[in-house]
Amino acid sequence: MTVASDPPARTAKRPNRLFKNLSAKIASIPMILTALVVFVGGTSWTVVYSFTSSRMLPREKWVGFDQYARLWETDRWIISIKNLAVYGVCSMILTLTIGFCLAACLDRKIRFESAFRTIFLYPFALSFVVTGLAWQWILNPQFGFQSVVRDWGWESFTFDPLNNPDIVMFGLLIAGLWQGTGLIMCIMLAGLRGIDEDIWKAAKVDGIGTVKTYVIVIIPMMRPVFITSLVLIASGIIKLYDLVVAQTNGGPGLSSEVPAKYVIEYMFRAQNLGQGFAASTMMLCSVVIILIPWAYLEFGGKKRG
Repeated sequence: MTVASDPPARTAKRPNRLFKNLSAKIASIPMILTALVVFVGGTSWTVVYSFTSSRMLPREKWVGFDQYARLWETDRWIISIKNLAVYGVCSMILTLTIGFCLAACLDRKIRFESAFRTIFLYPFALSFVVTGLAWQWILNPQFGFQSVVRDWGWESFTFDPLNNPDIVMFGLLIAGLWQGTGLIMCIMLAGLRGIDEDIWKAAKVDGIGTVKTYVIVIIPMMRPVFITSLVLIASGIIKLYDLVVAQTNGGPGLSSEVPAKYVIEYMFRAQNLGQGFAASTMMLCSVVIILIPWAYLEFGGKKRG
């Protein structure tokens, strides 16, 4: 007696990947179009017209790299780059250091942690214009910090950074740190809370001190958090504009000029679109220089691992 064999199992037909999650893809079409038209299209248009002699209105008269040559021969642009470099280096170092130290203190389970966290993060909820105007008042020598200290009896005390061309960028730095440190603190605190408690217990068993544990063990483990924080800080540094306008408007003289203010001035006040496009393209290049190492560290390292 022969036993009939079972019919072969039918292989299920896989759905076309094009129609997989179709509703989500349809919903993302407006976002994709916005990114392509507004960001990619606008950026490409700016780069192309930076090679033209556009003045008040865009012109298609090709001049090559003349706008860039004129840009790097302008003292105002050179001063802007130097000011941004000073502000950027100090802001990056101090924001990371202060943010991590505050996060480490809150991570020790101190009392009123939620209250301190709210206080430190609150300045980030304010706009740079409000922050700039507030610190312009605080640093005013007539009725600000200097006046208060002199009223206490120290009549020779002098602290007037916004009117001193040599240290005006540090006056801006104080306001920038006050607003941006709270966000970095929260990011660092989230990273610290993700560290396994067994690591701290093992460090205590081995007799490693708290500070040494942070430096040798914890900080290397928080590498992705530090990279993300660096990218956020760097992006804020490059687009620095409203804080400068609110506090000093680029003064005294040109001592607090920054590239973003240079772009706005030439595009809308000097009516020199070609020069403004060239300056904004140079700012775009600086953003690309920041994003490429970040992408390599974030994704290239994972592929190697």
